[in-house]
Amino acid sequence: MNNVTEFILLGLTQNPDVQKLLFAVFIVIYFLTVAGNLLIVVTISTSRALGSPMYFFLSFLSFIDSCCSSTMAPKMIFDLLAKKKTISFSGCMTQLFAEHFFGGVEIILLTVMAYDRYVAICKPLHYMITMNRQMCANLVAVAWAGGFLHALIQILFIVWLPFCGPNVIDHFICDLFPLLKLSCTDTHIFGLFVAANSGLMCLLIFSILVTSYVLILYSLRTHSTKGQRKALSTCASHVTVVVLFFVPCIFVYLRPMVTFPIDKAVAVFYTMITPMLNPLIYTLRNSEVKNAMRKLWSHKVILGNNNSCD
Repeated sequence: MNNVTEFILLGLTQNPDVQKLLFAVFIVIYFLTVAGNLLIVVTISTSRALGSPMYFFLSFLSFIDSCCSSTMAPKMIFDLLAKKKTISFSGCMTQLFAEHFFGGVEIILLTVMAYDRYVAICKPLHYMITMNRQMCANLVAVAWAGGFLHALIQILFIVWLPFCGPNVIDHFICDLFPLLKLSCTDTHIFGLFVAANSGLMCLLIFSILVTSYVLILYSLRTHSTKGQRKALSTCASHVTVVVLFFVPCIFVYLRPMVTFPIDKAVAVFYTMITPMLNPLIYTLRNSEVKNAMRKLWSHKVILGNNNSCD
């Protein structure tokens, strides 16, 4: 039985002045997020120098970051100026599915990127054979399928829960634990399932990723100083992104069915801040990407000058 047709979102704050300030800040952050990630996608797609599997996966990660942020940020931003912050039941389920779909894809993709670095550094002679074009395409397909399966499992459990009356969500997005609190049935078992399907999975994959990077660092002892520097720079970027993504997810989902006031701030971090920081992390520490961006910019400037002359 479901008597709820829409949910009321309390948002980040009830203070009108703070809402206006956050609106201005978040709309700038969202623009930078989408622009920065799409710039990486375009740069890698148009540069022959960035044809290795690592950059193929990086462009895919940037695309996923743009999509993941776009499933939650626009609604949150415009709700900051709305008098009544509501979302339909179907809209809430759609947002929940999209959030976990793109989040699941990104988790698998970060694992794939760690595997790519492991093969490149620990087994360099087998790298081009192992990470061929077909293998890269298969790994991306696995990421899509895994994300879809993860989100489908989550949504199938939530959509059948009865919501009998209370419809106020103390959050700015539809998320699992706030929704479970509104259900008019015992959701203790569901809470444990969420902790296992989301939190435990994040912790397990995070542990595997940390272990893989430890093995990579250990294998660098036999490399030259120049090779060590390049590998360390690349791995440092990957590790930073992994930590920024996984730590908030583990904090939110690997616990009993309780919510904390800080949950909103953590959600802002992984929906707005992390996707914005990823392009900066990868470009600032990677001379090849920076050089490709300069070439892309100079090419556009030359084309622009030629068009103006015509």
